[in-house]
Amino acid sequence: MLHLYFGPGVGKTSRVVGLAVRAAGAGLRVDFVQFMKSGKSAEVAAFERLPNIRYRCPGPHPFILSRGPEKAHYDHAEKALSFALAAIEEGSRLLICDEILDTLLFRLLKNSQLVELADRCRGRVELVMTGRDAPAELLRRADYATEFVQVKHPYYQGAKARKGIEY
Repeated sequence: MLHLYFGPGVGKTSRVVGLAVRAAGAGLRVDFVQFMKSGKSAEVAAFERLPNIRYRCPGPHPFILSRGPEKAHYDHAEKALSFALAAIEEGSRLLICDEILDTLLFRLLKNSQLVELADRCRGRVELVMTGRDAPAELLRRADYATEFVQVKHPYYQGAKARKGIEY
């Protein structure tokens, strides 16, 4: 089954972290791959303590500025995709691709690569994709689609992101 959690609001990662914990608690093998992050989010420490969850992130990369992505961003996205594809072959039961949809916004990956990933998982692996926008082709394939709507966020009043809350 394909799950899509998308939209500009916060909460998508928290939702899928909970799903990962639930699946791991039920004895399922979980692979959690982060695409647009540097591996420093607070949930990483929790994953390291939980059996059945394998966390993968290509590591630090520079923040994408308004001038656009650099080679490091393309390499990061491709490596994360290779982690996801390997997880399918290695017997993952739940594959979470956190922020994979955002790779499309920055043209780091192609829509066809995400569609191929979804198709390879069908009938084999429960696949979750998060990010800002979900393309129509993935929405048609989705079994679950949840759009998060941000109503209010302290960032827009000047607050900085807080470890353990926003990341």
